[in-house]
Amino acid sequence: MKSEKIVVGQGTEYPLNGLLTLPDDLTEKVPAAVFVHGSGASNMDEKIFRLTPFRDLAKGLAERGVASIRYDKRTFVYGRKMRKQAVTVKEETIEDAILAADLLRKDPRIDPHRVFIVGHSMGAMLAPRIDAEGGDFRGLILMAGTPLRMEEVMVRQLKQAGQKGGLLGLVVRLEEKVYMKKLDGLYELPEEEARKRKFAGSATLWYFREMGQKTAADYLLETEKPVLILQGGKDFQVLPEEDFAGFQRLLADRPNTEYRLYEDLNHLFVKGIYSDILKASKEYRTERHIGPEVLDDLADFIRRN
Repeated sequence: MKSEKIVVGQGTEYPLNGLLTLPDDLTEKVPAAVFVHGSGASNMDEKIFRLTPFRDLAKGLAERGVASIRYDKRTFVYGRKMRKQAVTVKEETIEDAILAADLLRKDPRIDPHRVFIVGHSMGAMLAPRIDAEGGDFRGLILMAGTPLRMEEVMVRQLKQAGQKGGLLGLVVRLEEKVYMKKLDGLYELPEEEARKRKFAGSATLWYFREMGQKTAADYLLETEKPVLILQGGKDFQVLPEEDFAGFQRLLADRPNTEYRLYEDLNHLFVKGIYSDILKASKEYRTERHIGPEVLDDLADFIRRN
């Protein structure tokens, strides 16, 4: 395994540092994957406290004959600059994922017809749209995704946290009411008005409205490309009994769709410790790594398609 420094979007307004990780055996062209981050500003390893899921995936896939590209998220590098704009997921995520795929296809060591997308969390929600809007991947891998809209997941997480007693639970319940009021009538709001109205911080209502017009499931039902959907059984951010089951229900008649549920793993596909969304930071401060069962399933799916 070796990693080479690359730049996604070289020559654009937002060049991003990244790494191309390659298998040792390059006697033939190899398949490759683009990793797409979850929500928030993340570095190329998608580092969350002491966990580095994208680094784990890159190393594990390379050991199994699959190259990958990972890069700093645009909001991680240019967050201050982007706060001045009414950003959508197109600028935040989609454009760079397509550029990364193009970069892979131009590399003579990569099989240009076998480039896959691996989206995690919000990246999984966006992977089918990225494919439809120019990514043109051979197959899609959705890790801890959801067929729900982003605002629906956010409000549900607030409800989960608000079930707790004490002052913190009270604060979260009040925050939920504020957000619900702001989101009321979101899809009936004129676009111009949605672009102007602030939701929180620099985010506008247009961010949610633009993303929520079509869900991941909507996009998947428009293509027959192979799809692998993975979920941790101890995930308290995306729920197996709602989101994973939701995909299975909505995509029941869709061909080329595979599912994997790992009972003991959490949102980052390492062994879960707690089952409490309020302990998320504590959950992610204990160093662990993605295990072979997940890596084997990803590599097997890529090799077969």
